[in-house]
Order: sequence, then C-alpha cells, then structure tokens
Amino acid sequence: MIMSGISPGRSAEQGLVVNGIANRVEVSFEFFPPSSEALASKHWQSLNRLAPLGPKFVSVTYGAGGSTRERTHQLVSRIRRETSLEPAAHLTCVGATVEEIEAVAESYWESGINHIVALRGDPQEGQERFEPHPGGFSGSVELIKHLKKMHDFEITVGCYPEIHPDAASSLADIDYLKRKMDAGATRAITQFFFDPEVYLRFVERAQAHGITIPIVPGILPVTSYSKIRQFSEQCGTQIPAWLTHLFETLDEDPATRNLVAAMVASEQCLQLQQAGVTDFHFYTLNRADLVYSVCHTLGLRPNQLACNP
Repeated sequence: MIMSGISPGRSAEQGLVVNGIANRVEVSFEFFPPSSEALASKHWQSLNRLAPLGPKFVSVTYGAGGSTRERTHQLVSRIRRETSLEPAAHLTCVGATVEEIEAVAESYWESGINHIVALRGDPQEGQERFEPHPGGFSGSVELIKHLKKMHDFEITVGCYPEIHPDAASSLADIDYLKRKMDAGATRAITQFFFDPEVYLRFVERAQAHGITIPIVPGILPVTSYSKIRQFSEQCGTQIPAWLTHLFETLDEDPATRNLVAAMVASEQCLQLQQAGVTDFHFYTLNRADLVYSVCHTLGLRPNQLACNP
C-alpha cells in the first residue's frame, strides 16, 4: 500500500546516494523527562526497552523557564552513569540569560555529557512568537557559537522540511540552517513529517545550498491523532488526507490505533530506507513498543546493550 508520492523503484540518482552498499540502519531516540516520580519508573522501562537496539544516542527534551531543566539534567546524568547509552541534552534560548544557559551547559560538560541538541525553543506560554530574553540569546546560531567557545560540544540542531513557521521563505529557512552548520552544528534532525518526498526534496535543496552535515529524518508515530493535529498546527507540518482517513474514530480505540500507527510509520521509514536513508530519529513520546516495532521492521535486532533495572 503506497500512501505517498514516492515510488517503490526510486533510484539513487532520484534521491539520496546508496552506492550499492547495504548500510546498517542507525537510530536515535528522543524522550522527555517524566513529570513526576510516579512516572519515572515507567519512563526508565521505556528507555530500557529501546536500549538493546543500540541507538546512536538518546536525547532528552528541555522545558522553557526552568519547567523541566532539573529533571532533564537528572535524567541525562543517570543515563550517563547507569547505562552504555550516549545521552544528548536539549538546550534552548527560551526564558534564560546567557549566564544561566552557560551554567547549565557547564554542568552537562562536567557530568560527562558532551552532546547538546541546541534549539531556539518555542514561544513561552502566552506568547504568539518567540521573544528573546533581554539578557539571553536571540536564536540558535548565537547559542551554538557560544557552546563551541565553551567546550568542543557535539551539536545537533533542528530543521523544518516544510519551513519553520517564523521563516520569511523556504530559502531563508535553509540559509539559517547553513548558518547553524557554519557555527558548529554537526547534525540536523528534521521536524516530523509524513510524506517521504517532503524530506527528500528538502535534503536536495539543502545540499544544493552547500549544507553538508547529515540531515536525519525525525519520525513521529501517531500515538494520538488529536495530539498530532495539535503538534502540526504549532509547527506547520501538513497532515495528508489519507492520514486523517486512517486515524478517524481511532482515538478511543488504542489497540487498532497502534496497529495502524505501526503500519504508517513503518511504511514511511521503509520508503525512506529504499531511497537511501540509513539514519532515523524517533520522537518516542516516552512510548517504547510502537517505536520498537518500527525499528524491527527496518531490520534492527536487539543486542546486549541495556540499562540497569
């Protein structure tokens, strides 16, 4: 069942270069810190479920205004101490001074966490647009430059294959990604999308603009259609009509919804894989089973890498 525009026979010349080599798929996973101690155990179980797949790294999100900063630090530090996984900590420009952000970054470095996902961050609650803190960074380029001056952090950044809501144009958006690369970013992860062609066209435009860092597709399995619609409205992701049709009436039918979600995400990834994509980043929403099934479809099998119970 082909639900998007990409054809099963897409060649290397039409998309990403494969070079005839069957490269092993590599994955990374995003988690958010549990909101309470009661959820911490379930969260760690989700992390433990995905750890045997040998992810390249696992990232932990970071809330504005200090809402999850401490929990983010606790979680990435625990991952570093108690597992063989490579943690990456999110860091944003929202609601903090340069000095406050610098202190957080320094604490990560001292804890052995040298991979930062550097983001501008979403507007704070009550604001329609991002407003820089009077003593803070104006955006992610300034943040990246500052981090690289502090230490030799590995820097991952975000990008929008369907254009950032605040960008003046698609060209301006790609130019800003180029500026992030020039500032020191070594990898970009896309906002979630559903049509593989959207990602492939974006990569082609970025490469033509001189962007040479890996652009990893961000995959968001549909755990709740209503939640996905909310996310999409915030970030400008288009929801295809076929997706709406597949998930209508299923928010109250979790068993069927999960089966359909696994099918949709697996097909999306398999089509990207056929086009030459070997790296995938999964927005897990702290739910492991659905992501695990998609990774299995991509050919990943467990190894002995795991968290401590």
